[in-house]
Amino acid sequence: MADRAVRLIVEGRVQGVGFRYWTAQEATRRGLDGWVRNLPDGSVEALIAGPEDAVASMIEACRRGPSMAAVRAVHEHAAAPPGAPGFRQVG
Repeated sequence: MADRAVRLIVEGRVQGVGFRYWTAQEATRRGLDGWVRNLPDGSVEALIAGPEDAVASMIEACRRGPSMAAVRAVHEHAAAPPGAPGFRQVG
């Protein structure tokens, strides 16, 4: 399958609940590249890149989030792939 890169903005109760750590674990488990960070408005932003099916699976996982999160919305935008391999927390 072709590679795909997306930028996600995840809204809801997503800061202070381990969302970034969880995202990094889930993305790494799927072999995805990119990063995740908290935004000042209380949302979480992630750049996710890799095989189409793995990216789609990660987007669906972000709609649920870790057990302590309460995801209200996930906004998806096309993006350029990250410059470095691997997945990390930034910011």
